[in-house]
Amino acid sequence: MDAVLLQILNGLDKGSAYALIALGLTLIFGTLGVVNFAHGALFMIGAFCSVTLQRLLTLSVETIDETQKDFLGNPLKVKTPYVENWFGPEMGQAIIDWSVPLAILFAIPVMLLIGFIMERGLIKHFYKRPHADQILVTFGLAIVLQEVVKYFYGANPIPTPAPDVFRGSFDFAPLLGLDTSLAYPYWRLVYFGFSTVIIAAVFAFLQFTTFGMVVRAGMADRETVGLLGIDIDRRFTIMFGIAAAVAGLAGVMYAPINSPNYHMGMDFLVLSFVVVVVGGMGSLPGAVLAGFLLGILESLASMNEIKNIIYGIDQIIIYVVAIVILLVRPRGLMGRRGVMEE
Repeated sequence: MDAVLLQILNGLDKGSAYALIALGLTLIFGTLGVVNFAHGALFMIGAFCSVTLQRLLTLSVETIDETQKDFLGNPLKVKTPYVENWFGPEMGQAIIDWSVPLAILFAIPVMLLIGFIMERGLIKHFYKRPHADQILVTFGLAIVLQEVVKYFYGANPIPTPAPDVFRGSFDFAPLLGLDTSLAYPYWRLVYFGFSTVIIAAVFAFLQFTTFGMVVRAGMADRETVGLLGIDIDRRFTIMFGIAAAVAGLAGVMYAPINSPNYHMGMDFLVLSFVVVVVGGMGSLPGAVLAGFLLGILESLASMNEIKNIIYGIDQIIIYVVAIVILLVRPRGLMGRRGVMEE
C-alpha cells in the first residue's frame, strides 16, 4: 500500500506538468484553432529561464581577500558574486539560493514576449491553413528553438537545485497511520501546489473576468463576437501569450525535478498531445483531468510488481489508455461536438 501511495504522489507531480502543458495547448487550439507543436519548446525555454537567471545571479567579480593566503603568504584572489557585493553575503546567498522561484518573475515577461512574437510573426499566417500545415510549421519551429538552446547551453543536462529549505523529504506515514516510511520530496509537493494555483488562476481568469468571458464567447462563436465590434483577434493574441507563459512557468518550476536539457520539450510534447486528445480537443477541464489521470497511471505502471507481469507496460500505458478511451468516447473524456470533425 505504501508503494502504491508513493506512486500516486509521483503521478500527481508528473500529471501536474502534463496538465499545465496540455492546458496551454488547449487554450491555443480553443482560441486560434491552431495545433501548436512548438508548445513543448516553450516548456523547455521556461526551464532554461531558471538556468539563465541562476547564471546571471552567480556572475562574479575577482577580489583580493587579505584574510586568505597561499603557501607563499600572498593574499588570494577570490570570486564574489555581484549580488553579494550589492546586498551583502547573507542576502546575496539567499537570492542565489532562491533563483528558481525568482525565475518566475523573470520568465513571465520573457514567455509573454516569445508568445507574442510567435503568434504575430508566424502562427497568424496559418490560421486558415489545414492542421497538417500547422503541425509541420510549428514542429519545425520547435526543432529550431531546440537547436538554438543546444548551441548556447550545450547538450548536457544542467542541474538547477531547489532552495535549501525545500531539499529533503516529507514523511506521510505518520499522517496516514502507516508503520513504514512514506517519504516524498518537498519540491515535488511544491510543484503540485504551484500547478494547482496556476490551473485555478487560468480558470478563474476565463470564468470571472470580462476579458475571459469575451474570450470564451469568441471560442464558441468568433464571427458573432467580431460583429459586435470587439477586436477578438487582439484578445486571442494575448491568450497565446498567456498560454506560452503557462508552459514556461511549468518549465521553470520543473527544473529542479528534471535537470533542463535541450530535448526535454520534445519529451513532454507527444505525451501532452495525447493528454489533450484523451481529455477532448478544445476542452480545458478535460485537459487537466486527463493530465492528472495519465500521470498517475504512468507512475503506477512503473512499479516493479506491474512491470514483472507485463514487461515494458510503463512505456506504453498512456497510449494503451488513450486507445481504449478513444474507442469508447471518440471525442475524448470531455470533448465537444464538431471539434476537428470537419
